[in-house]
Amino acid sequence: MKAAGCQLALCIALSCLLASGLQARIKAYRWTDAQGKTQYGDQPPAGVKATPIKVPEPEPQGPAELLIERKGSTMSLVANNPMHGPVEILLRAIELDNAISTPVLPLRRVLAGNRRSPLAQVSLLEGQQSARIGFVLESVPGDPLAEPRDVAYSLPVDSSSHWQLGQGFHGGFSHADAANRYAIDLIVPEGTPVLAARDGIVMQAEAGFDRGGADKDRYYERANLLRILHDDGSMAIYAHLRENGALVRAGESVGLGQVIGISGNTGFTSGPHLHFCVQVNRGLRLESIPFRMVGPNGYLPMGSR
Repeated sequence: MKAAGCQLALCIALSCLLASGLQARIKAYRWTDAQGKTQYGDQPPAGVKATPIKVPEPEPQGPAELLIERKGSTMSLVANNPMHGPVEILLRAIELDNAISTPVLPLRRVLAGNRRSPLAQVSLLEGQQSARIGFVLESVPGDPLAEPRDVAYSLPVDSSSHWQLGQGFHGGFSHADAANRYAIDLIVPEGTPVLAARDGIVMQAEAGFDRGGADKDRYYERANLLRILHDDGSMAIYAHLRENGALVRAGESVGLGQVIGISGNTGFTSGPHLHFCVQVNRGLRLESIPFRMVGPNGYLPMGSR
């Protein structure tokens, strides 16, 4: 949720905060180990010939933001969706004294990806010289009308890598809320290549966080992640990537089995692992949904649905 407030008078004074992305460009490396397998990391073993990989620069991310544009004694409210996929928004007035909005608020709609969309115009009531106004824009990724299919997902790490199934569905440590109820944790060493479990488009890529821990209040919103949008409107989350561990950028198409990131230990976590779930927007509310995943010995035992 982002809020914007300002004073509206004959001479309108406005202020707003605009997000800015990090500009660092850091290299990762790719090499082949003694068993002939491709490995990724930021420090290749001594004596091994490694190929540098340019990590995409992080881009401004997050939910839609409210922009306010002045035009004389009228202001235009514009929503900007920086994500490369649909976002549902709700615009509410928290204060609207001596002013009128056209159309009348609240206003709810779905914004297309990577677009700006005019929402409303606010002007003084006839005969008024000043007004007090304030607005809140709520936003949630995804189209609320999406109808996800029953799809068997592939393992998002190499099946021969050192992985274990940790928390499953309804895990008590961090899988209790609606957005993560149907999630799994794959325990893998930091630096493990993360693979696309299904074709899709990178909707969001967060890679600027550098630490994690079991302090929920401090780290819950600080996990590096990739959000991949599928053709049925569902969205896969690959979370706890290392700093600069997103190897694809927002807007890119990814194919099944493609290396898309490098695992880490960022955000709310008790140890290195890859958090995976499939989410949908259920009307301004993100919810995870049950899914099937194929491992080397058949379907993984996810837990109760």
